[in-house]
Amino acid sequence: MQTIQANGYPVLFGENEYESLNTFIEKNKYSNLFILVDNHTNELCLLRFLSFLATDKTIEIIEIESGESEKNINTCVEIWSVLTELGADRKSLLINIGGGVITDIGGFIASTFKRGIDFINIPTTLLAMVDASIGGKNGVDLGNLKNQIGVINVPKMVLIDTEYLSTLPQNQMRSGLAEMLKHGLIFDASYWAQFKDLSQQDFADFDTLIHRSIAIKNEIVSQDPTENGIRKALNFGHTLGHAIESYFLENDNKTSLLHGEAIAAGMIMESYISWQKGLLTEWAYQEIKQTIKSIFETIPFEENDLQPILDLLIHDKKSEYGKIQFALLDGIGKIKTNQEADNELIIKSFADYKN
Repeated sequence: MQTIQANGYPVLFGENEYESLNTFIEKNKYSNLFILVDNHTNELCLLRFLSFLATDKTIEIIEIESGESEKNINTCVEIWSVLTELGADRKSLLINIGGGVITDIGGFIASTFKRGIDFINIPTTLLAMVDASIGGKNGVDLGNLKNQIGVINVPKMVLIDTEYLSTLPQNQMRSGLAEMLKHGLIFDASYWAQFKDLSQQDFADFDTLIHRSIAIKNEIVSQDPTENGIRKALNFGHTLGHAIESYFLENDNKTSLLHGEAIAAGMIMESYISWQKGLLTEWAYQEIKQTIKSIFETIPFEENDLQPILDLLIHDKKSEYGKIQFALLDGIGKIKTNQEADNELIIKSFADYKN
């Protein structure tokens, strides 16, 4: 499958591209290699990766626990310390093998260690392939507030090997599917249409859908690497979705949500807001709602959940001058950024979502 050229790095596809990875490592004469994994990718993915890696460089494996709770500055300090103890220098290379947590935190660690060392992303989840590993956003959470600390810095390459997806449970696959749905809704109505009836979708050709999703994100990011304009379109569903995800993460009496599960709910609610503001037809809104709800279970919200979620919105990275900024649909396949919605309308979106 054709390489996608991103801003300053290639996105490679398929196991044949491990040869390109090996050539790149040899050409750049790295002093040593560090591979960051979590306990799941260490068990399920690392052996496959190492079977393709051909180098005489020293290789050190750094493992962390899996999960969003590990994506914090304390984990970074531990890994920076390990890198130091193992003799990492400015010519070291960090290879991140895992889902969005690994690529987010690994990119941040590499970007800040000794003022920056090279890194490569090998995403192993659908979410990481179509979203987290692409675009150069790296960072960690601040408490339960998502992605508050970070940098924009691109990897040297991203290698997409969809064989890793065979290690995923179904809920993790659905989580990644949410971002693919988003790419269609904000950018390509014909791509969105391919997901309207998954029972009719030929998933033998799923790699083509993944490639298209990455191409959409890359096209948006290439126009606006630092998120001052069109890149804000990628935040559709994430303003409410991140607040919901953070709220469920910080409450012991709630079952934590996967990223895509929260974003799916956020996309329905922000589509409702788009409809109510006259940007989206009711027919289009109902199509979006029914399609997403056919894939994702409805999250059970209680009345006393709403105010804490609203309170979290002010911490959203897109907020400006104390006002919440939404990216809303301007019809399917188009987006309007820097849109506002009052609390009354947001509360109505929750009520409609539950129906």
